[in-house]
Amino acid sequence: MFKTQIQMKWGLSAVLAYTVLLLGCAEQRNQQSFMTENIAYGGNFDTAYFGSGCFWCTEAVFQRLEGVVKVISGYGGGHIKNPTYEQVCDKNTGHAECCKILYDPSVISYDELLEVFWKTHDPTTPNQQGNDKGPQYRSIIFTTTASQLKLAKEYKQKLDAAGAFAKPIITEISSFTNFYPAELYHQNYYNENPDQMYCRFVVKPKIEKFEQVFKAKLKKSAN
Repeated sequence: MFKTQIQMKWGLSAVLAYTVLLLGCAEQRNQQSFMTENIAYGGNFDTAYFGSGCFWCTEAVFQRLEGVVKVISGYGGGHIKNPTYEQVCDKNTGHAECCKILYDPSVISYDELLEVFWKTHDPTTPNQQGNDKGPQYRSIIFTTTASQLKLAKEYKQKLDAAGAFAKPIITEISSFTNFYPAELYHQNYYNENPDQMYCRFVVKPKIEKFEQVFKAKLKKSAN
């Protein structure tokens, strides 16, 4: 009987270990599949990377713009490969929550994306958006070309010169180094979880203001 109990325990342990392994492999396959899907969006589309606080907000804003093909929430600019959400929240990886935005430049320009970026968050608060505090919430633009870098810097300078904000803009403008898609449950978050508390009280009001200001630039389905 003792031997049978040991066998049952070992058998249960093996089943649990195998289950965990399968779940891990499934998650890895899902992540790889998601990244492969991203690569498929090629052709004549350009890419922009913006961080404006919680990526649930950033994603929901840019998804609604005519000419934006795909928005992917993730982590950029850090020094650890493939970070988890928990690691980024520990504030030690150097990453910012940001979004990879695939867009059709024949429909919407990078300048127009910059306008939306700066008008839909507070670019004057270091490492903070509202009650979200930490370096992962910093205002940041990752540029992929010399043209993007030039446009972003010039736009920032014009806003400061015009006194568009009560305080100086502290948005970081950096050349792109890396981007890692966030976990699958973070993707398309607001659209799939509109009744979640953060979405109701933070994301939804932001979206409503954005849609009023940029009504002419919205996708038909969002009008």
